[in-house]
Amino acid sequence: MTRALRKARHGAVLTFVLAGLMCGTFTVRLPALADRLRLPESSVGLTLLSWGLGALLTMQLMRVVLARFGSRGVLRAAAPLCAASLVLVAFAPSFPVLAVAAALFGMAFGAVDVGMNAQGSAVERAYGRPIMSGMHAGWCVGAISAGLLGTAAIALGLSLTAHILVVALVSVPAALALSRMHLPDAAQRTAGAASSARSRRRLPGVVYLLGAITFAAFMVEGVVADWNGLYLIGTLHASEAVAALGYPVFEAGMLLARLAGDRLRGRYGARGLVAFSGAATALTFLVVIAAPVTVAAVAGLFFIGLSVATISPMALSLAGTATPEPGPAIAQASAMGYAGLLLGPVVIGFLSSAASLRAAMGVAVVLGVVIAVAARLLPASRTEIIPLPVRPGDEKTRLRAAA
Repeated sequence: MTRALRKARHGAVLTFVLAGLMCGTFTVRLPALADRLRLPESSVGLTLLSWGLGALLTMQLMRVVLARFGSRGVLRAAAPLCAASLVLVAFAPSFPVLAVAAALFGMAFGAVDVGMNAQGSAVERAYGRPIMSGMHAGWCVGAISAGLLGTAAIALGLSLTAHILVVALVSVPAALALSRMHLPDAAQRTAGAASSARSRRRLPGVVYLLGAITFAAFMVEGVVADWNGLYLIGTLHASEAVAALGYPVFEAGMLLARLAGDRLRGRYGARGLVAFSGAATALTFLVVIAAPVTVAAVAGLFFIGLSVATISPMALSLAGTATPEPGPAIAQASAMGYAGLLLGPVVIGFLSSAASLRAAMGVAVVLGVVIAVAARLLPASRTEIIPLPVRPGDEKTRLRAAA
């Protein structure tokens, strides 16, 4: 394996870490921001919706943008813009300005998310073996780091604005430095007009099936992220301190599974591992909502993290192999996934008001079953890493550009 390719892999992993740090900082400090602006819960929900819609809008546009500029070009522009828009969130003086700033941050983050997954797919296909799950482990590291840094900032008495400003000021030069490590992907071999024409072609049906799997996996993750605390407090009567452990425990399970995910995929195959993970997600979520005591539920959240963690990385990786250029397919699958992330809290909220939160969270059990069934529909020929087709001399050119 060449030194340039190893450097490109490290750059992709660190880009996932940086994205997790920026997004995690936004999430961690949003309660403090809401307190400063004296926002009701409905306004906080609208702020999150603005962020999600901004990300979803950009992801829909990425099919064309990635085909024209490639993932390295997208990340070179979008990652610094993501950090800059995070500063706008920190300085927002009112709810309307905050909603606009959150939407801009979401748009920039959406471009980063698709760009880093497309870059990860390009590096993975250059390697010729699964490495995407390990890259997504970088996201977990960044998100956990954001939580720890947020706790430290609060303990040190650092203001909300100063904390976010420090993160942004560190993120901009880091993003620019990482852009020099990224691998030029195949999309950059062709002229912009020809690439745009290809991006408008209908994608293979398997991409939409993988998008549906990503939708279900992201929806499960969103259910845990948004509702585990309320479930532990309201249904199991846990203390606020104990309930606060739920999400970090879930993320710890996610991190461990993603660190091992590539090896498991290499041993058991993507289709079998996605099917097993979907079934395990359904079973572990069923244990959590049936648990009579808090300790069992919190432990169950760890196993949900273990079960669901590798599904979306594998689905996005497979989407990247479905077409000669990974960017447009990953953009489509990512957009479908984020739609699930947005829809999940809404569905659970509606069902919990109609029945109970315990019954509403049963949706995640159904989603796990759906993932397991959908995985069996994946064609075997689409579940292996397919090296990028290159013309003579192209690979040397790409690796030399990454050096």
